[in-house]
Amino acid sequence: MADLFAKPVLPGQKPLTAGDATLSITDPGPITSIAAFPGQQARLAGKLGGLPAPNRFLTDPLRIWTGPDQTFLLGVPAPDPAPLAALAAMTDQTCGWAAFHLQGPGAEAVLARLYPLDLRAATFPQGHAARAPLGHMQSILARLEPQGFLILVFRSMAQTAWAELCDAMQRLEARARAGS
Repeated sequence: MADLFAKPVLPGQKPLTAGDATLSITDPGPITSIAAFPGQQARLAGKLGGLPAPNRFLTDPLRIWTGPDQTFLLGVPAPDPAPLAALAAMTDQTCGWAAFHLQGPGAEAVLARLYPLDLRAATFPQGHAARAPLGHMQSILARLEPQGFLILVFRSMAQTAWAELCDAMQRLEARARAGS
């Protein structure tokens, strides 16, 4: 059997700081999609230490709501499927997603140019998550910290997402330099 190895999402890409925001690639570790079978949400929550409410996430381990009765489990190996077989469908998603971390005082302003959401801390505080378009790409967005966001996009769209985020960062920086 051939030796398989993971390739980096954007080989050689260094973090970018522009204005008041820094964008970097992050490795969220394993990603497992867990979709509860009808009527099994409560039992599944008991087995997993809780499931996030819609548009929220839980930590230790990170569990992000990604749709009705669906959660992404990040950063830990997939749970043993045997005890969960009657409760949920589980799918390894690790190689299908790219993860970025956008942080800094300007992060909200950057994302406001790309997301059709109100991402101000008053309406999208730490602990909130959304499955929403980043430009024309589907994504998962979570506010992990007061000025920091996790952005997940399909791995096939990683280069485009990086370019869109960098462009928004650089435009905001240029606008600030121009005094507008």
